[in-house]
Amino acid sequence: MYNAHRGMVPQPNTRLQDLFEQLRQEYESQSRSTGEFEHQLTGQLQEMEMIRQKVYQLEQAQIKMKQEYEAEIRGLRLELETRGVHLPPSHIGGPPSHAGPSQPPPPALGHGPSNLFGGIMANQGGGAPALAPPPPPQDQQQPPQHSLQQPAPGAQGPPQPPQGTFGAYQGGSALCAVAGYGPPPPAPTSSPGPNKRGVNRAAPGPATPQQNHQGVYPDPRASPQIPRPTPPGQQMTYRVGNTLADLDPEKLPPSQKREGSDWYAVFNPEVPRVLDVELVHHLVHDSVVCCVRFSADGKYVATGCNRSAQIFDVATGALVTTLQDESVDKEGDLYIRSVCFSPDGRYLATGAEDKQIRVWDISSRTIKHIFSGHEQDIYSLDFARNGRYIASGSGDKTVRLWDILEGKQELILSIEDGVTTVAISPDGRYVAAGSLDKSVRVWDTTTGYLVERLENPDGHRDSVYSVAFAPNGRELVSGSLDKTIKMWELTPSRGMVPGTGPKGGKCVRTFEGHKDFVLSVCLTPDGQWVMSGSKDRGVQFWDPLTGNAQMMLQGHKNSVISVAPSPVGPLFATGSGDMRARIWSYSSYNNRGR
Repeated sequence: MYNAHRGMVPQPNTRLQDLFEQLRQEYESQSRSTGEFEHQLTGQLQEMEMIRQKVYQLEQAQIKMKQEYEAEIRGLRLELETRGVHLPPSHIGGPPSHAGPSQPPPPALGHGPSNLFGGIMANQGGGAPALAPPPPPQDQQQPPQHSLQQPAPGAQGPPQPPQGTFGAYQGGSALCAVAGYGPPPPAPTSSPGPNKRGVNRAAPGPATPQQNHQGVYPDPRASPQIPRPTPPGQQMTYRVGNTLADLDPEKLPPSQKREGSDWYAVFNPEVPRVLDVELVHHLVHDSVVCCVRFSADGKYVATGCNRSAQIFDVATGALVTTLQDESVDKEGDLYIRSVCFSPDGRYLATGAEDKQIRVWDISSRTIKHIFSGHEQDIYSLDFARNGRYIASGSGDKTVRLWDILEGKQELILSIEDGVTTVAISPDGRYVAAGSLDKSVRVWDTTTGYLVERLENPDGHRDSVYSVAFAPNGRELVSGSLDKTIKMWELTPSRGMVPGTGPKGGKCVRTFEGHKDFVLSVCLTPDGQWVMSGSKDRGVQFWDPLTGNAQMMLQGHKNSVISVAPSPVGPLFATGSGDMRARIWSYSSYNNRGR
């Protein structure tokens, strides 16, 4: 029985065991192959990272060598010129000029002396744009020049002032300069005459080297950006397109204009009027106002000028505090080119021509951080909405990201020419910068990859001085010395990673109508309006969907260097070379259905 029971037990299936053994061996073989592949892939990635680091180091070394070479050339040229040797124009920093008339090269912020702004202030050397001087009579006007010219040693006659030279302002901030401006103009006064309401419109700005005697501009409208009266017997034409500066407010019906004691606005007669505007506060300063910026809660506005930043209460217009680094040498000027509040309103970052970024604790008026590293003047700052990072742009051809929690530099992004303006996207993923090389670049803030370079055939024809993201983060606006504003469509829907977006980006709209350089651009928080400030002393509101200008505002007596919207209400601020900042309100007649 026992043996019979044993005979009923099934014998082991050797075939099945062989198959299992083969599967096990195949699995172990594939595992070893996978491990070797992963090891090779890791090695290749490490090698690629080493190559990337090496390329970056070579780029930095090349940039440094180029800067040293150019500095040596400039030094030799300066030495020869001081000895009375006349040299042909230098082509450092740009292509050689071609025969015949041509546009002058853009101002060489990245190639000038370290104290470029100081040079502009003294009417010496450099090449950044300056504020708008009152123009000469029409028969004496010369084509604008972007770079400062000095007479050769021994030349006869007084030195000629620069025409159309520039400093820096903000883009969300950017560059600012004064080119020898004197004291602020007298307060406007009412007077009888053709101007029935006593509006002192756009009188000439502060005294300049071109305007040192009385009676040169008996009519404020002698300035080309101020409309002239229509000669008797001629009909006033209202078809001006977007060039609203050509409208004469004296000839407009009340529905097409708005007047204050020392300002006025004209509305485009070719489109329905849907806006109104009013001056809220007039903020007097002791020097040129290079930048304006609201706090995130809209309760305060900060301004930057010579040696100090001021914070004003928006509701009352009262000065709340002045921030000034008393440890800095008191000799000479030190213009604050850009200011920006931290999102929580506790800190104010300032960027200046001494290459330093100061982060101020507003309540204690003490400096929390000083960030050093830039090798040229700082022209623009922007705070990320997470409150941790600050982006900065400088004439040293770099954009840098700074971590205020760690108190250190996080990222350096180098380009070929001076950086005039920076802006961080609303979600903090990207940083955009405008440059003297006429292009706008957009980088990924986490990787440092360049994801967009906006310079296609429809792009700007001259240096870009201001950039700003739309509230939705999908568009970007830029303002340029070519007198235009452009709106660009970015490519976040396709990831905004290298190679996935259209080469050069897509320019979806160009806004034309300013009579001179566009120095500052921004969008209202609801995205319904593009605002711009210009060297023509005007502020314009544009419809981003149609490109039509809705309104032009005139009130400042010099270039409007900076415009900024309130994040929480229908207010905006302007800063100007007339040593004034102003807070304005705007309102819409109706819901435009957006």
